[in-house]
Amino acid sequence: MRWPSILALFGIPAIAVSLCGCTSSPIPTGAAAAPVSTPGVEPISQPKPVPAEYIASGPIVVENQVDVLAQRDGIVAKVLVEAGATVRNGELLAMLDDRQLTADRDAAASKVRSLDADLKNWEAGAKVAQAERDRAEQLWEANIIAKSQEEKAGYQYEATEFEVERQREDLKVAQDTLRSLQLELEKTRITAPFDGVVARRYVRAGQEVARNDRLFWVSAVAPLRLKFALPEAYLDRVHKGTELMAVPPANPEEAYRARVILVSPVVDPSSDTIDVTAELQGPVAGLRPGMTVNIRLPDPP
Repeated sequence: MRWPSILALFGIPAIAVSLCGCTSSPIPTGAAAAPVSTPGVEPISQPKPVPAEYIASGPIVVENQVDVLAQRDGIVAKVLVEAGATVRNGELLAMLDDRQLTADRDAAASKVRSLDADLKNWEAGAKVAQAERDRAEQLWEANIIAKSQEEKAGYQYEATEFEVERQREDLKVAQDTLRSLQLELEKTRITAPFDGVVARRYVRAGQEVARNDRLFWVSAVAPLRLKFALPEAYLDRVHKGTELMAVPPANPEEAYRARVILVSPVVDPSSDTIDVTAELQGPVAGLRPGMTVNIRLPDPP
């Protein structure tokens, strides 16, 4: 029997045979699959490569640089230094009028001496009262004096001891007052807080100043440090001890060695940068605090 007759017998169209016998084209193995995009999900961005050379810039700073302020009201009696003068720690820069404070200090010192003499007098009286009390106790035990006399001697000794204690406290108050006046007197002496140079002078002799008024701007001259920021991609490239080169923009042919002493442990989220502090090494002639320099990072390994 022929196949078309059999297929017609069972009601199967002849086209089904052709469909079952068709072959599908295979997908080439080397073709890349198309990326599947999920609605609402942004693709993850790849990290940006670190550039081979990066030049940062930052100011030259020093650790010690402050405005010397007046610690009390007064009249400037003397100005002993000018701007540009080199000063040592504790060196006198200026003086306020201290005549009233000196007189008050001297009066307080006299009060201390007077109370100290009174205390010694009462301490001697306490010894006499103690001897009288001991003698009265012996006489009472020998039935020579009445009990009331023995008790009176004891009360007199206790009263003298209380007076001695009062004199001691009065002496402490007077000593504290003298110490306070001495501190106020020291505030009239304007001194340098550290070794450095007087960058600015704000006052003149005869000027009246109030507490917290600026008198001088004193700046240290060493060690010189650099403060700058780097992209967060440099976290693994810059660390404590890394050698850098500082180049003044005005003299690009000059270069100064610097070494990193501090790398911020956190990243500033607003700028995606890290703060770095480096200290200049070797001769630094020509550099001054406040100047801006370019910082060249070492080539990556």
